[in-house]
Amino acid sequence: MSNLNLGIIGNGAISALIDERGKIVWSCFPRFDGDPLFCNLLQPDEYESGRGAFGIDLVNFSHAEQHYETNSAVLTTRLYDSQGGCLELCDFAPRFRLYGRIFHPMMLIRRVRKISGTPRMIVRSHPLFNYGQLDPEVTIGSHHIRYVGPAMAVRLTTDASISAIQEERPIFIDDTVTFVLGTDETLHESVGAVGRRFLEDTQTYWHEWVRSLFVPVEWQDEVIRAAITLQLNAYEDTGAIVAAMTTSIPEHADSGRNWDYRYCWLRDGYFVVNALNRLGATSTMEKYLGYILNVAAGDEHGLLKPVYSISGEERLEEIIAPELAGYRGMGPVRVGNLAYQQVQHDVYGSAILSATHMFFDHRLFRRGDASLFHRLEPLGLQALAHFDQPDAGIWELRGKKRVHTYSSVMCWAACDRLSRIARQLKLIERENYWREEADRIHKVICTQAWSEEKQAFLASWGGDSLDASMLLLHEFGFLSASDPRFISTVAAIEAELKQGDFIYRYVEKDDFGSPDNAFVVCTFWYVYALQALGRKEEARHTFETLLGCCNPLGLLAEDYCSASKEQWGNFVQTYSMVGLINCALRLSCRWDQTY
Repeated sequence: MSNLNLGIIGNGAISALIDERGKIVWSCFPRFDGDPLFCNLLQPDEYESGRGAFGIDLVNFSHAEQHYETNSAVLTTRLYDSQGGCLELCDFAPRFRLYGRIFHPMMLIRRVRKISGTPRMIVRSHPLFNYGQLDPEVTIGSHHIRYVGPAMAVRLTTDASISAIQEERPIFIDDTVTFVLGTDETLHESVGAVGRRFLEDTQTYWHEWVRSLFVPVEWQDEVIRAAITLQLNAYEDTGAIVAAMTTSIPEHADSGRNWDYRYCWLRDGYFVVNALNRLGATSTMEKYLGYILNVAAGDEHGLLKPVYSISGEERLEEIIAPELAGYRGMGPVRVGNLAYQQVQHDVYGSAILSATHMFFDHRLFRRGDASLFHRLEPLGLQALAHFDQPDAGIWELRGKKRVHTYSSVMCWAACDRLSRIARQLKLIERENYWREEADRIHKVICTQAWSEEKQAFLASWGGDSLDASMLLLHEFGFLSASDPRFISTVAAIEAELKQGDFIYRYVEKDDFGSPDNAFVVCTFWYVYALQALGRKEEARHTFETLLGCCNPLGLLAEDYCSASKEQWGNFVQTYSMVGLINCALRLSCRWDQTY
């Protein structure tokens, strides 16, 4: 049965998800939101046949072990047979500095090395095109196989037997064989030499990248893995950061909550940028800020969509992929996301909060100035115009529009940060204008969203339900941690939304009924709140519980079922990995202290 005990490899141009037996079960070409040539993750009935996958199957397979190489995005899988034989798979996507730039080709490399015994392997390479609808046209060369589809072709170059691969015959491995899968181009040196050199250079790149990070004393390995994972979700060409690498992994079993997350949500991007800033990964942060500014420049009035493609396209028409049964057969499989049509007013705050770094962080190559500030003001004007208007909210409800408190708070944050930026630039008149507007919005929200009965800020104005996003009121600076209203809001959320150790985003019924699983990041937000309130023991306990939800490689999806102890939802979820990083940075003791 399919599960999310998967590893991710990538290089900022392409990525792949690899299961516990070393099979590539998901990989899109030529970029993150492209055609999944390997779509086996959403074809559960085809797992054994290998259609839509790239597997290295060991004859008389016994068991497997898997780990990441230290401080890198290189994944190692060891396959053992029942006679004591062992093969080691080393999977990575090349990424390193070359001629003063980052070299990140559309290329996956697999190196297979004999460790012990006389293992035999069967190579099963079965890419599909058009979301599983078409088998490729296959042509063969002396050292390669070409897979040709309607819109593109990929080439598998190898020093293994081409005939054995085509016929799926078992072959012995005496030393090392290499597979390079990528663009339909000839390699100009031996495939083994390419694999060996690219591996060394890629490992060096990641080691140097990790050395530049600020990491806490505690949970260093977990934070490093989360940081690398966030980097893998950043599209190098444009700076966009995708919410996840997959589409249509349901939020819980048979829920119909199947969405395509291979795009850039401005909201998610802000949280990622904030985490990267705390870690010191400024280059990725700068690239994303450039993406945001390009998106914002697309409308002279400052109107923003909640989600864009990784190239900045705003139309993400949603269709169903008919040939893919879905994760564990739980369709539908959606391509595109109708959230682009929704009205979500929090986007203005997300964009401005992201850009604020450019005015205050002296490490950045590009610094904010008065010109950039004036480019941001139209976004603030949109926040002013919409802070008290209905929208779909942070959870993107498709059937309801309300004045969502989270959206209103983010509109306040947009005005608040513009005032702070203006003060930094010594633009006194603009500082005063935006401060007055921020204060006005703050008063309105405190009147309209506060419930005397529940002693809490509610999910929406005039409503009666709670929302986990209110745990962030202190995070955004809307309330201080000592404010009695924040303290009582956290208490109300604990009473209504906490189930076991987990916080649910809400409990009321939505377009698809009531949520069954916990949205992972909400419990991380709860940890933020506990730490801010000085409840450190509880915060550490909850954080350790969340770490226990990670898969064996330290990765998190979007949702978690505490009953079955399974991850659900799209994978790898940037929201969740950001939560892990932020909690570790908040809770870790100092180097000269013992907790």
